[in-house]
Amino acid sequence: MATNRLLLAALATAALLGAPAASWSAAFVQCPGDTDGDAVIDDPGAPELAGRDVQCQHLTGGDGFIRMGDGRELYVFGFSDVTGLPQEQVLAAGIFRTNFPAPTIRTREGQELYLTLTNVGTHQRPDLFDPHTVHYHGFPNASAIFDGLPESAIAINQGASFTYYYQNIEPGTYMYHCHVEATEHMQMGMLGNLYVEPLQNRTGYGGDPDTVAELEGGPPSAPLGYVYNDGDGSTGYDVELAVQLAGFDHDFHDASENVQPLPFAAMVDTYPMLNGRGYPDTVTPGPLPKLPESRSSDPISPQRLGATVSVTQGQRLLLRLSNLGVVRHYTLTALGLPMRVVGHGARLLRGAGQSAGANVFVDTSAVTLGGGESADVLIDTSGVAPGTYFLYTTNLNYLSNDQQDFGGMMTEIVVQ
Repeated sequence: MATNRLLLAALATAALLGAPAASWSAAFVQCPGDTDGDAVIDDPGAPELAGRDVQCQHLTGGDGFIRMGDGRELYVFGFSDVTGLPQEQVLAAGIFRTNFPAPTIRTREGQELYLTLTNVGTHQRPDLFDPHTVHYHGFPNASAIFDGLPESAIAINQGASFTYYYQNIEPGTYMYHCHVEATEHMQMGMLGNLYVEPLQNRTGYGGDPDTVAELEGGPPSAPLGYVYNDGDGSTGYDVELAVQLAGFDHDFHDASENVQPLPFAAMVDTYPMLNGRGYPDTVTPGPLPKLPESRSSDPISPQRLGATVSVTQGQRLLLRLSNLGVVRHYTLTALGLPMRVVGHGARLLRGAGQSAGANVFVDTSAVTLGGGESADVLIDTSGVAPGTYFLYTTNLNYLSNDQQDFGGMMTEIVVQ
């Protein structure tokens, strides 16, 4: 026991001094056709890729800092995308470089995804030795080892890597998060969006090549994409906006940064957010401006996803909604815009086994989601007057950035 305590103390001291935690720490990537270990396929003609559609991505899990709508900086855990970075640079590059929301994972039905996660450690808290995982929420995994639950799978320790394998057989809107000490790690920010695009994008429907989606090289008259394999074009969309609902309790984050007991029982969302931002930051497209005093080491703001969109009158807007909050349900409404729910929980709303029969879409003015739920909402702007519309929570006490009113879970949709 004394030897173990000495080893832990040495590792913590090394981390504080900025030295490598251990000589055996390294990133290791598995990706077919990748010749240099950076999770990019360099040789698409490699024999092991014959007849296969493969995508690779490399994430790190670690800690960092993000800015709330009222200017407060919070300590977070999170993921960062290091795809394309040489393996030997990953551990150093991941320090204080987490993104919130986590980098989006976008794949296609039938595609094989090799997703490597490297744990770079919690450098603000060298006393922590938390492992991390990726849990592909709602996905029908063929093997429990890739599910991310530490009870039945592998959790990745600091300085180690693990490559998850998924064969994406079900299109829809999913999400991913760390499942180690899930309430803590999700509250701390290890939350991301994940979408599987349907085969119909590539094939069209009814044998008509003019219905192949624009995303896959179809004509301008076709929809940009489809949400599901609907067989009739009823889930086609022209513009897309992903909206991740989540909330942070600043007392919980401050306690984590300052090595204090974590207030699980008293947890409350003091910063409700859409795509990691409170209004008016939600209407800033792209990354937020990075402040000079930011402690993030990322040269770009770690908050990279805006939550606003512009559409031309007559277009169909797809809202990919997902709630990754750990505290409460949220309800979103788009005042003045017709909302049609075409999918829920990564499933097309259709009777008789989801493959035949009538659509059971829901026309509504508001959508309520609990933690871990997703919904695909289409807004047809054909009869909508041009102007600015608000997408916001009807939980009115969450339209704030902590003590700052007129913020929180709200954004703008502009119809031109």
